[in-house]
Amino acid sequence: MSAHTELPQVSAEPAGSCCGGACHSDAAPSATEGAVTTVYQVKGMTCGHCEGAVAGEISELDGVASVTAAAATGQVTVVSAVPLDETAVREAVDEAGYELIGRA
Repeated sequence: MSAHTELPQVSAEPAGSCCGGACHSDAAPSATEGAVTTVYQVKGMTCGHCEGAVAGEISELDGVASVTAAAATGQVTVVSAVPLDETAVREAVDEAGYELIGRA
């Protein structure tokens, strides 16, 4: 089980588009193009509630596009516009009640 939090994306396609423009050759570049993906190891997650708590706190950090937490492995994958300050990530994980071990 894993929790995944994504922030809303703004589309340049007309409101009536069924696919958000992903299938059109002239579509705008993906919001994750040039993004940074970082995997962290978090101690103490045991269930979906834990995953949601960690993902929710990290997703509030500036520049975060998505967060996926997996209790089974203790790994949290974060996609962000720029590399995140590890101290800020640590504080977010602490706020959720868990311990950031470091990068996986």
